[in-house]
Amino acid sequence: MSRNAMGIIKGIGGGLAAGMAVGFIGGQMMKNSKQMKKKAGKAMHAVGDLFENVQYMFK
Repeated sequence: MSRNAMGIIKGIGGGLAAGMAVGFIGGQMMKNSKQMKKKAGKAMHAVGDLFENVQYMFK
């Protein structure tokens, strides 16, 4: 049981580290590029619309 728990903890830790690295690099890129900000905004809007449509399908 403890081996499984350690594997899960290591996986969570690795995921957090990778997420922080991607977030840092993405943040640095966003500071330098207005076009990147515009594209990221459009992508976030599209993802929001997708989730809204999925919620509508389940109703």
